[in-house]
Amino acid sequence: MAALIVPVTATVRRQFHVSAPLSTPPRSNALAVDWVKETASFFEKDSRPIMLFDGVCDLCNGGVKIVRDNDRRRNIRFEALQSESGKRLLQRSGRAPDDISSVVLVEKDRSYIKSEAVLKIMKYIDLPFPQLALFLQFIPLFVRDFVYDNIADNRYNIFGRSDSCEI
Repeated sequence: MAALIVPVTATVRRQFHVSAPLSTPPRSNALAVDWVKETASFFEKDSRPIMLFDGVCDLCNGGVKIVRDNDRRRNIRFEALQSESGKRLLQRSGRAPDDISSVVLVEKDRSYIKSEAVLKIMKYIDLPFPQLALFLQFIPLFVRDFVYDNIADNRYNIFGRSDSCEI
């Protein structure tokens, strides 16, 4: 009796998510808070995204100035990561409330961090930034985030630090 051998092939597709989840998974020893509900008021009357930035970082403040100067339609709102609102929006984005390691762009339905946040912000502002973002998106995410992390980790040493937020 001959055995029938059927080859089995499986295709494995890897999916990459470049945005942060909208809420933190509940911890077993803490009360679960639905941060999307807790921060829904930020988007009730104004659906524009919110750029969270390090309010005492001179590089970050310079970035905010560039965005403001090139956002004639006022598509983006701003909030310092260190503010109470910023901390709540960080938690909505699945990050710790004291995490100031990355710029975060919070939209009503999702959040973006690191280089993805920068590219998304560039798409909201005036020419030539959307075209530059289109070009930069072809650089692999791990390369963009590697460069982002190295700059972010050294931003105070290279660009300086302010005593308070300029906005």
